[in-house]
Amino acid sequence: MGKSTFFFLAIIALFFSCNGKDDYTYTPIEFPDDDTGTPPNDEPTISDEELLDLTQRETFKYFWDFAEENSGGARERYHPNDPGRDAHVVTAGGTGFGIMALLVGIERGYISRNQGVERLEILLDFLENADRFHGAWSHWINGTNGSVIPFSPKDNGGDLVETAFLVQGLICVKEYFEDGADEEKILAQQADDLWKGVEWNWYTQNRNALYWHWSPNFGFDINLELKGYNEVLITYVLAAASPDYSIEKEVYTNGWASNGNITSNETKYNIPLLVDHAGNAPYGGPLFWAHYSYLGLKPRGLSDDYVNYWNVNANHSKINYNYCVENPKNFEDYGEDCWGLTASYTRNSEGNMGYNAHSPSNDTGVISPTAAISSIPYTPTESLRAMHYFYRHKDELLGPAGFYDAFSPEHNFWVAEAYLAIDQGPQIIMIENHRTGLLWNLFMQNEDVRAGLDKLGFQYSN
Repeated sequence: MGKSTFFFLAIIALFFSCNGKDDYTYTPIEFPDDDTGTPPNDEPTISDEELLDLTQRETFKYFWDFAEENSGGARERYHPNDPGRDAHVVTAGGTGFGIMALLVGIERGYISRNQGVERLEILLDFLENADRFHGAWSHWINGTNGSVIPFSPKDNGGDLVETAFLVQGLICVKEYFEDGADEEKILAQQADDLWKGVEWNWYTQNRNALYWHWSPNFGFDINLELKGYNEVLITYVLAAASPDYSIEKEVYTNGWASNGNITSNETKYNIPLLVDHAGNAPYGGPLFWAHYSYLGLKPRGLSDDYVNYWNVNANHSKINYNYCVENPKNFEDYGEDCWGLTASYTRNSEGNMGYNAHSPSNDTGVISPTAAISSIPYTPTESLRAMHYFYRHKDELLGPAGFYDAFSPEHNFWVAEAYLAIDQGPQIIMIENHRTGLLWNLFMQNEDVRAGLDKLGFQYSN
């Protein structure tokens, strides 16, 4: 497990005690016709396309119906049984995912184009006036006033990785609306201006690497260097793409790629891992590493001096799948239909809910639906089988904003009846990329992105 994951888990676990209430009442979902008397292990009547439609439509509600009410940004978490919990905690990275989900919503007809523009105008105005730290946003933002909410005692300033996830969405907005009506052109320009204000090179500390955090009170005290392989590749690509605050290739080579030591000769199930998943070889780390950086950055045809990233992600996903099929710990229901290990809510040993970065090397019997669903570009057949399993158990797993975050058949089908923005977002986005390539096409057509990839020596397809 990489340093970034250790840091993420250690801090987020501190924030599960906030409580609150509101008047939200859950309205049950109308499902496609299905034989409610069919045993759970029989095949469902829903088609693959209907299932993809349903998953995207229901997951979209997280970012539309349950967005933070003042800013329109993505809430860090949503608990239907405790809807007021952290109601005004906006997550920067999840908001970037949510912005991309809004574009899917427009394309799929969940909302009108005008509705999307109106929500994005509110959201981009909020981001423009929120606290920024050398251009970077904080991990958590107060949705009522735009002020930073500390993620940890020293993490009360800029979070460059969360900012990169947010910028992915802003660039897609710029590309989506730049040739539209006058109001849309203004929105596109605002999105472009916002991301170009990030001072990526400040976060190098004048060294040949990027660093995750900077605080006005503690400076670079956290000192977490961004090195692969994990979820942060997009940060280096965007830093190189910046017209005014760009990094040099040496920062990428030494930082992300560790001067070539990013590669690995490890294999599992006769599948090469290709890159060094620190602490997670030979099975690979949590599957969100194959998702977050690649929501806009198209992995197909993407290669640098060291590896082909489509192969990296496809192999990572296939190893994760094969591990669950092998099921060395003999957990209930693991197999071809029930798989997917990644960071999500979890069942603690005491039976209560916590957070954990599940992976084959950290397997506690908890399946995270986002793992298989968001891997659908890499493992289409295997991901759809898992989605059909989730749908067969829809009475337990499908709530007001898509499939719940995690469950464990091993423990009497325990379910985390809750959601996280960073788990819901990749599902709707990666399904859309699998179906139409929408977000990949928007992001990869951006001239600054292409200039950054060229600067770093990437080969890529538009």
